[in-house]
Amino acid sequence: MTTLQSVVRRRRAVAVAGAVSAGLLVLSACDKPSPVATITVGRDSVNSEALCYNDGKALDADSVKDCVKNAGDAKSIKVGQDETVRIGVDPKIADAGWIVLVNGRQFTDSSKETYRTIPSSAFFNLQYGTQGDTNTLAIQMGEKTKKGYWSFKLKKS
Repeated sequence: MTTLQSVVRRRRAVAVAGAVSAGLLVLSACDKPSPVATITVGRDSVNSEALCYNDGKALDADSVKDCVKNAGDAKSIKVGQDETVRIGVDPKIADAGWIVLVNGRQFTDSSKETYRTIPSSAFFNLQYGTQGDTNTLAIQMGEKTKKGYWSFKLKKS
């Protein structure tokens, strides 16, 4: 092997090592994605990462306030009068326990399941305080210790 060939090989090895190091550096700067929650009505569905999430750890009061402010940017889905609203959550959310909030009020008991269904009539009903054409459905990870929030808008069709 000539000296020129060994120099070229050495340069290639250094270039590959540099590219790998740069790639790892870029990846380490990325945030982990939060678990996803999904709302399905009929054939339509919307999903979202958390408005706030601290990798499964408790959120402080300021974080919770910021989440509530950001709820206005929630994805929306149309809901017919006789349809079923299906709520699916990532296993990380289920493992911590989760509740459904409607317009900021607790709507369901805590669950450790990854899926639940609620009749759409419950979301547009004076009896439940959910009258009107649009209601906010939020998923809260953790019942007593709040660990994350996901928010969606349900629009009466």
